[in-house]
Amino acid sequence: MTERVALYLQDSHDLRDGLDYAKYAEEKGFEAVWQAESRLVRDAIVPMAAYAAVTNKIKVGSGVINNWTRNIGLLAATFLTLDDLAPNRIICGLGAWWDPLARNVGIDRKRPLTAMKETVQIMRRLLNMERVSFDGEFIHVKDIELDVVHGRREPRNVPIMIGATGDMMMEMTGEIADGAVLNYCVEPSYNDKAMELLEKGLMKSGRKMEDLDRPQLIVCSVDEDHDKAIDYSKMLLCQYMAQQPHIAKASGVSDEVVHEIQSILGWPATKEQINKAKHFVPDELVLKITASGTPAEARAKVAEYTKRGCTCPILYPVGGNFRLLIDTFAQK
Repeated sequence: MTERVALYLQDSHDLRDGLDYAKYAEEKGFEAVWQAESRLVRDAIVPMAAYAAVTNKIKVGSGVINNWTRNIGLLAATFLTLDDLAPNRIICGLGAWWDPLARNVGIDRKRPLTAMKETVQIMRRLLNMERVSFDGEFIHVKDIELDVVHGRREPRNVPIMIGATGDMMMEMTGEIADGAVLNYCVEPSYNDKAMELLEKGLMKSGRKMEDLDRPQLIVCSVDEDHDKAIDYSKMLLCQYMAQQPHIAKASGVSDEVVHEIQSILGWPATKEQINKAKHFVPDELVLKITASGTPAEARAKVAEYTKRGCTCPILYPVGGNFRLLIDTFAQK
């Protein structure tokens, strides 16, 4: 059993139910709850504030928000506000977003490495309560600082982590970030190369692997009925394969499977389309890239990721029984 474990929440449940899951995870010794922000469905900040307000100890992270749609001043002020609500419990997870969604809303993700590096550097300085001027390629600010009149003016302890997918972004994460939010829908051996890339970046900054936190999103479908758990994961995976090609690529899914699923699913996908497309997801793929099955099977699979560099599994519940998943990985 891993000593650290976190919960990942997205949009497959009523938002108010998410508050109960966060409280229950805290009771069961979970370290953190992370809120997704991916499709045009549910932003991360509102749920994060709600989780922070109804809990006392559990950390609350964004898993992950993009660095394109909030200007740097607003981004820093948002996480300052969250830290006011839950001091020393907030984690800022950033990602470079993905096409076609970014392109479809008018974002040109050119030079994503430079854009991310500028975001992390200026975000960190602002949360350190510095007065900042910067004229970069993407960020242009002049004499700005977080305007705290009422409240704490000391530097804020908000770790900045990058959800890296590409090799160059992974290496840069090791160089500039406080942590790497490792991918989901990948097999455990994916982590071997990720560790090598992070090590390269860490060497540039004079740090060691133990200086970098490495939580990892892991799709986790737990049911006492093995076949039901597999089926739940198929429903999720078919959407990712069709709508997020960077995830499909990282998962090693064949183009043939992706094209079959894309021919069925619209966007947004309907339940009918999902139930039709899920049959194209092979059982062996589910077992390869997710922790799906009975509680014992799920625990064994998660352990494979921690053995290969994951410091804290962030478990993404699939199916209806979130409490069973939390009980399966309870720390107390």
